[in-house]
Amino acid sequence: MEPSRAAAQPIPARGMALLPLVLFVSLFVGAGLYFSAQGVDFAFYQLPAPIAVLPAILLAVMLSKDALNKTIESFIAGVGNSNIIAMCLIYLLAGAFSSVAKATGGVDATVSLGLSLIPSWFILPGIFIISGFIATAMGTSMGTIGAVAPIALGISDSTDISPALMAGAVISGAIFGDNLSIISDTTIAATRTQGCEMKDKFRENIAMALPAAALAMLYLFVVGASSTVPEVAEIDWLKVLPYLSILALAIYGVNVFVVLTLGIIFAAAVGMVTLPEYHLLTAGQDVYAGFSSMQEIFLLSLLVGGLGKLMEQQGGLAYIESTMMGLIAKLTGGNQAQHRQRTAELGIASTVALTNVCTANNTVAIIVSGDVARRMAVKNQVSPKRSASLLDIFSCTVQGLIPWGAQALLVGSIFQLSPVSVVANSFYPMILAVVAVLLIFLKPRNTTVN
Repeated sequence: MEPSRAAAQPIPARGMALLPLVLFVSLFVGAGLYFSAQGVDFAFYQLPAPIAVLPAILLAVMLSKDALNKTIESFIAGVGNSNIIAMCLIYLLAGAFSSVAKATGGVDATVSLGLSLIPSWFILPGIFIISGFIATAMGTSMGTIGAVAPIALGISDSTDISPALMAGAVISGAIFGDNLSIISDTTIAATRTQGCEMKDKFRENIAMALPAAALAMLYLFVVGASSTVPEVAEIDWLKVLPYLSILALAIYGVNVFVVLTLGIIFAAAVGMVTLPEYHLLTAGQDVYAGFSSMQEIFLLSLLVGGLGKLMEQQGGLAYIESTMMGLIAKLTGGNQAQHRQRTAELGIASTVALTNVCTANNTVAIIVSGDVARRMAVKNQVSPKRSASLLDIFSCTVQGLIPWGAQALLVGSIFQLSPVSVVANSFYPMILAVVAVLLIFLKPRNTTVN
């Protein structure tokens, strides 16, 4: 009986086990800083993250005190974790839907629908709403920015609205929708790592996101200049339906695999009906293109899953947990019973935010800090939906405010603006961070986890 008792004992905290993560971040961020100094576009994405993580995995294997075969088995177990595999499958389906919908004209039709509904006095808040709607349906802030930013730039050029303000409205709406979308990779990662339903996390998120969105829209309304909306293409309602259908199915609570599969079929069918050159083979090619677009995050999720398992077994995650909990407990005046949930929530938010600053990728930040967040939540009676919501909110908040993030770089490239100027006008993530922190302190506490 002694071995079984020993196996059940908690893993001792060991800071040395975090060296692989430090190496990964150093390589990823260091390469970005180097290429920034060289004036290379998208400097922080010149070294692919799946490549940057390989030396970290090798270091984790070298630091292991177990036999080599057992260490490799542990790594493979982390790669093959059911949450990681499910996450990767959803990435593929989400990529396929976005690819098919874009190829069949669904994105353009949805943008045209939104623009046709914007009054001249509501342009900036209207762009925020359009970006948010499309990001919620597509599940990607980058795809949304790619679709909306060129049109938003055209509106800015034809009016007296500041390009920086317009860029801020686009990125703000994209972050808002990406945070709420049930097919976003951040939502997938947050719910899978915390073990909750997507619809429950959505309801928890929206209580914080809507007040922040309302305040951001109010600001955009005040600072936005009145102007006229340029003419847009005629709306093809049939091409909008796939987006509307996955939104409705997702809100109704249908399984995400079913939602995405039906969305792909619906979008492909619309393409075959409306486009003479679009046929089944073309749809298949678009589906594969969507799969390919998810290659980087797919590989990175698998590799980080394995790395996380090694760090967990070597005591690294326990070290993060104990260190963060101790620090936050001091800042909140102690770790008495009435402060436990608040302390844990602040710890979850801080952990994922700091990780995101270093990795410049909100999905990676959630994957890396997911196990630590779950431990904090379980230990301090924070519900899985709450911890998933905090992971998603604070990762998306940071992602919208770092100049070296992909969103700021893409918007800056399209608008010919400095990424610093873009994030300086990204007001929704700023407001969301303040609202979320306030609600952590103001939320009534209980001891029931659901």
